[in-house]
Amino acid sequence: MLRVEGLSHSFTNGTETTPVLRSINFNIKQGEIVALLGSSGSGKSTLLNLMAGLMKPTEGAIYIADTNIVKMSENQLSEFRRKHIGFIFQAYELIDNLTVRENVELPLVFQSVHPKIRKQKAMELLTQVGIPDKAELFPSQLSGGQQQRVSIARSLITEPSVIFADEPTGNLDTKTEEEILAILKRLNATMSTTFVIVTHEREVAEQTQHIITLRDGYLVTDPAAGGRQLIGEEAR
Repeated sequence: MLRVEGLSHSFTNGTETTPVLRSINFNIKQGEIVALLGSSGSGKSTLLNLMAGLMKPTEGAIYIADTNIVKMSENQLSEFRRKHIGFIFQAYELIDNLTVRENVELPLVFQSVHPKIRKQKAMELLTQVGIPDKAELFPSQLSGGQQQRVSIARSLITEPSVIFADEPTGNLDTKTEEEILAILKRLNATMSTTFVIVTHEREVAEQTQHIITLRDGYLVTDPAAGGRQLIGEEAR
């Protein structure tokens, strides 16, 4: 589903060049739930932006559904993201003057999907995340955990190839964090949706199937696993 090959990236300021990512290589399978783990400054946010097509790497390739997005134009990338990539944000990024249902429907508005179909799909997903009764409320009337459930439903409505979740539990208390992670794991299991969860919390990463660890721009092995990356059931 997602393949990164020889990926490096540097930021240039005048004559000074600062390497941020160095020769990154990994594969993510269809239907996996994966953690991208690293502390602040490790390069994980840059890697997320590159994989989502929001930035171009200095060198290397990024394949999503067998398509090298690095070679795409900005217009092609925009269209590709609409069809193949979903986002879940730490700060939810909901539109205050739209209802919960309208927020979930919004990506389909840009695809000119019929309103009746949009509403039906939105309600199905709100049921999946456990808040169908909140459909006609506004984001300000919801708790943080409920707003994140709306964000999850919205990310799924276009049936994307991969969903990038950027610190999805960063603004939540421990109990709500556990509830949100349980929802992501259930959706991953029942819908075979591929999730990439960016986090600095090992407790979050250990609930995924595969941990990709970054440190100072390098892909590193996981010391807690005896020098190995955690893959499959080992990560649970």
